[in-house]
Amino acid sequence: MVLITKRDAVIGIGISDDPERVFSGIGQYSGPCTVRCYVTPAVVVPDYFSGTITCSEKPEEALIQDLHAGVIQAGVRGSLPSDRTIRRIKDTFCVSEIERVVLLETAAGDRFFLAPVGIDEGWTIKQKLSLIEKGRAICRKFGLSDRVTVLSGGRITDVGRHQVVDRTLADAELISRLTGADHLGILIEDAVKKSGLIIAPDGISGNLIFRTLIFLGNGRSHGAPVLNISKIFVDTSRVNPDYHYALILAGTMID
Repeated sequence: MVLITKRDAVIGIGISDDPERVFSGIGQYSGPCTVRCYVTPAVVVPDYFSGTITCSEKPEEALIQDLHAGVIQAGVRGSLPSDRTIRRIKDTFCVSEIERVVLLETAAGDRFFLAPVGIDEGWTIKQKLSLIEKGRAICRKFGLSDRVTVLSGGRITDVGRHQVVDRTLADAELISRLTGADHLGILIEDAVKKSGLIIAPDGISGNLIFRTLIFLGNGRSHGAPVLNISKIFVDTSRVNPDYHYALILAGTMID
């Protein structure tokens, strides 16, 4: 078995939409890993880029295939389409669903992982329990507290105001008892001060938390590692302003 050091490691990143912004992020990356870009034929590679280019009509397939084969040691979605990239990950790694946690940073500098962030993720108690188990491990890897906060649709004293809120309160109470997590109701502002992992009530609210923090709250996204595959893959939003943070995150995960 050949040991790959960080200096020898290659991070692949996909580029489809808005290539200027992705290449700008790559230019800001100063980590030890080499960057390989997976691009469509329509992408114009700037003269200043000195890395490796893989050009394909289906760059998401080329990226995931090389990740699975060990040609690259980590992958970053970059600006590739989410649906096709996630589908390729599922097919290649034989998983029926994707488990992601996103590393966020508030304007005040508080960092935490958030899940679920996909609108079709984290809808069942079983899914949330799995996210907590895997999420705690990645919190420890990044030096964050492995304390977990489970959010619900209202304050704990709001029981009886609406049946949907009641269900989220009951689910959060059960999850907190099963995992030792804290249930803070809707008080996310308290959760970020004490927890390394925050579990939203569902994928819709998690996605809204993510977008509100990044686009309205001057926060920052470092990318969303996929937890349930055997390789390192960091998901990103195509509207992500700073792709070099995802490259740093991917590089940090390479042992």
